[in-house]
Amino acid sequence: MFGSANKVKIDPELLTRIKQIAEVAGYASHEEFIHHVLERELAQFDEAGSDADITEKLKGLGYIS
Repeated sequence: MFGSANKVKIDPELLTRIKQIAEVAGYASHEEFIHHVLERELAQFDEAGSDADITEKLKGLGYIS
């Protein structure tokens, strides 16, 4: 799923939590869990028609102010 060219640094404490949750939730790996979470979050923006719509969604989610 994650090739050598695709690397993201994750805080070690966060990675530990991710691994624990992925195992309890029944994911095959923590990578599969991360992929699922990212896909779910990105799906929220698929309906956005413009950059302004995306900005408003991010504001509504508290990611930007």
